[in-house]
Amino acid sequence: MKILDIYIIKSFLKPFFATFFIVMFVLVMQFLWLAFDEIAGKGIDIYYILKFLGYTCLNVTPTALPIGVLLSSIMALGNLSENYEMAAIKSAGIPLYRMIKPIIILTLFISAINFLFLNNIYPYASLKQRNLLFNMKKQKPALALLEGSFNTEIPGYSIYFEKKYGPKENLLKNVRIYDLKRGKKNDICITAKKGEITTQPGSKYMTLHLTDGYYYEDHTESKTKKSDKDRVPASSAKFSTHKLNIDISLLSNNNLDKEKYKKHYMMLNINQLYSQSDSLKISYDIYINAKASSFYIRNYGDKLYKKPDSLILTGLNQNLLENFKISEKISITQNALNSIKKPIRTIEVIKESYKTKRKILNLYDYEYHYRFAFSLSCLLLFFIGAPLGALIKKGGFGLPMVLAILIFVLYFFINSLGKNIAEESSITSSIGGWLSTLIIFPFGIYLTRRANKGTTTFNFTAISTALKAILTALKAFLKRSKNKNNRKGNDTKR
Repeated sequence: MKILDIYIIKSFLKPFFATFFIVMFVLVMQFLWLAFDEIAGKGIDIYYILKFLGYTCLNVTPTALPIGVLLSSIMALGNLSENYEMAAIKSAGIPLYRMIKPIIILTLFISAINFLFLNNIYPYASLKQRNLLFNMKKQKPALALLEGSFNTEIPGYSIYFEKKYGPKENLLKNVRIYDLKRGKKNDICITAKKGEITTQPGSKYMTLHLTDGYYYEDHTESKTKKSDKDRVPASSAKFSTHKLNIDISLLSNNNLDKEKYKKHYMMLNINQLYSQSDSLKISYDIYINAKASSFYIRNYGDKLYKKPDSLILTGLNQNLLENFKISEKISITQNALNSIKKPIRTIEVIKESYKTKRKILNLYDYEYHYRFAFSLSCLLLFFIGAPLGALIKKGGFGLPMVLAILIFVLYFFINSLGKNIAEESSITSSIGGWLSTLIIFPFGIYLTRRANKGTTTFNFTAISTALKAILTALKAFLKRSKNKNNRKGNDTKR
């Protein structure tokens, strides 16, 4: 049995290492592609680029492990079935669960490694990677300005331009600049039809060369007397060229190793998530109680109680308004509407703040449960992939790769669904974190039982044969239609 166990483990490990590194490479390239526009062309040292890639590799490892386990389990059991080795093992009286026992133990070990990654290395890598990406994005703001939106990353300025073009992407079209250094909004506005960004190596200034524009400054907010405001309300000037020097020393000399964000839920381990969640719950309860108490007192809630009625009056209508005249009805109704408008406005103001605080709290709780659930994803997906490989009896990278992608996409979709609905408090955070496991686990049990009995759930050979027959018939139909159209065309020419 030891020889068989070693052989089964080797059959699993060979495709596992190959698929694991392939999947990791794809995930790293995907993340790099998404971040490429934000870090390319910023003069960043190659050391920091490699550092960023290293943190990204550590970040995607917990995701690559379950995909590798899923794909390699389908391939390993598929190869054994396709080469009739599984049939020989079963004919020797060895059941399926005994045959895959060494792989189950190995998968448990991989799940433990995955948990260690999620609890220790993943938070550290997320902390370093996200802060490094944030710092690299701000390393050269002159090249980080985005067209079609107001750029506010440079302190004291809000810069908008319609289009950025040129070989160096430093020429601007239809520029609009608001100077906010004095803490006022839109008191200084500069517009120009064209602009050019220039920066000198080592300089702390970014220079904007503006062409054909206007300079406008509002003086009313800086004046204290009404007479001064009326005398000089604003000033404006037209210019053919204008040079604006912007101090970017705080951004250009940015320390790439600086850690600004440390309390994000992805940057904390299990113990820190639990502690942070408790702290947020305490502050959240204090916030809710304070708002409720304030609302209760402000709207005279202490006076809303039932008073004992010592008078018995006859002839009163149950509809209270019907006991008053028309003018009194209007006055009472207006007073009632005015009384409820203010509480409604208060509720609308605090509603968004309440939802934001609740979502943040839900995300910390969700991440706490998700770390445990996702660490078991290797074992869960193994019990999907192994019986599926035994049932389809196909090895290699063809059909197993397609099935692995479909299964993991489904698993990832359920995870995202659980996160979104848990964030909105539609379900509890614990159920949201374990939702994918609760849904997929029964299918793993079902497929394992079917594979152990040797009965296929789907006849993949019959399905592929039917698909080939349909494609052949479709090609023949298209060929006949084409020949028929050609004959009609020849008859028309005659």
